[in-house]
Amino acid sequence: MIDVNIRKSGTGRPAPRPHAARRRLLPWLALALAAPALAQPVAPAPAVPEAAAPAPAASAAATPVPASAAAAPDALTGSVTDDSAWQSLGIDIPAFATDADKPTPASVDGSSGLGTAALGRAIAEVITADLRNNGLFKPVGPNALPQVPFAEVAAPDFAGWAGRNAGMLVQGAVVAGTDGSLDVGCGLYDVRLQQQLIRTSLTLPPADWRRAAHKCADTIYSRLSGESPFFDSRIAYIAETGPKDHRMKRLAIMDSDGANHRFITTGQAMALTPRYSPDYRSIAYLSYLDGEPRLYIYDIATNHQRLLVATHHPTFAPRWSPDGKFLLYSMAIAGNTNIYRIPVDGGPSQQLTDTPGINIGGSYAPDGKRIVFESDRSGSQQVYVMNADGSNQRRISFFGGRAATPEWSPRGDLIAFTHIAGNLRIAVMTPDGSAMRYLTDSWQDEAPTWSPNGRIVQFFRTAQGSGHTSIWQVDLTGHNLRRLPTPVDASDPAWGPVRP
Repeated sequence: MIDVNIRKSGTGRPAPRPHAARRRLLPWLALALAAPALAQPVAPAPAVPEAAAPAPAASAAATPVPASAAAAPDALTGSVTDDSAWQSLGIDIPAFATDADKPTPASVDGSSGLGTAALGRAIAEVITADLRNNGLFKPVGPNALPQVPFAEVAAPDFAGWAGRNAGMLVQGAVVAGTDGSLDVGCGLYDVRLQQQLIRTSLTLPPADWRRAAHKCADTIYSRLSGESPFFDSRIAYIAETGPKDHRMKRLAIMDSDGANHRFITTGQAMALTPRYSPDYRSIAYLSYLDGEPRLYIYDIATNHQRLLVATHHPTFAPRWSPDGKFLLYSMAIAGNTNIYRIPVDGGPSQQLTDTPGINIGGSYAPDGKRIVFESDRSGSQQVYVMNADGSNQRRISFFGGRAATPEWSPRGDLIAFTHIAGNLRIAVMTPDGSAMRYLTDSWQDEAPTWSPNGRIVQFFRTAQGSGHTSIWQVDLTGHNLRRLPTPVDASDPAWGPVRP
């Protein structure tokens, strides 16, 4: 976990601070906090649906202690609406200003030692890409906009921006701290109302400048859409290389936009089905070393892993409970595959299913009370739901074809799954099995995973003929389909929660 200090407010009142926090604000941020006009409640932005209320407040801090900007799992907000409600809203994002262009150890696109001026432009570019790629907005980035003087960061030239037909304006600053850290602040302004809608400020190591951009994009997204954030999150997946008959599969992680990619395992043992823990500290995954399945928990901060399950029986699909105390996994014994639950700290496993055939792929509901899973006990792959203790098992998919790899939405209102009827397509349904609809229409799309706010579904696609695999995502409207960049073939994506 990196040291990120976050301060956010949408009304001109400082967000609450932990009792031990020490106030640390840049002069321009202090000016913004003291601005009289911001002491009044801010009116909602024009042309934004009524649901676009301020995002849930992030934990605020002004000293070098970890702070969380993520809403609790039971506080997810938002709904699926017509994209046109936002796409007509112009958002101008000029390069972030700096008080003095000072060198930093940060790197951008392979170039290291960049100054705060270059970082200010890079941060604005990442924010622009985040807001554009989610499909709700059509922002204008720094390459098409004038540079904002540092003195205007907290006092925008509203008349000038109105002349450019800007509806919303994002302005910010990047300042090199005396202790080697980087101070980044940004604000969202309504140009017509000439008001600041929300602001956030962060202190972090220069190497993590992209996180500042994602946090700023999260703040803007939540304020304008009324939905919970998701940009400052990471994705674990299986990186695939080599010929089809001798495939190397390694565990890899990257930012939600594909940046900061790194391989976790060497490829000496096959890695499969990674999943982030709810507290973002660990990744559970399956490894086959010398043909023997092992379930590992990898600690992200220490780069160490520990063995949780070792067996001679085929083992599949580890999944975390919402409280992070248990892992589900599937194991095949004597021709039947059943779902088990094991404490993360170790101990005996509890068998949850006991039927002939294959039961696999459990996924908890956000409240931890139910589990959705796949079973062929009826003669073909279908989706079932059971209570967390294994009781009340019942089939919910009755719409023809086969259904596999179910994954419960973090909002709790939908289940994503792979529908198999000729082609493999990503679909969603309600937890009672009704209202099934497709999100994709390709040859082979499978293994859905949800964004932290439950608006976007990610999956992997296999190309017909070549067999190459890649990670894609689509939103719940079935639009804004796009491929994520990876250096090699990619499968089994797992989208983690918003980073603390």
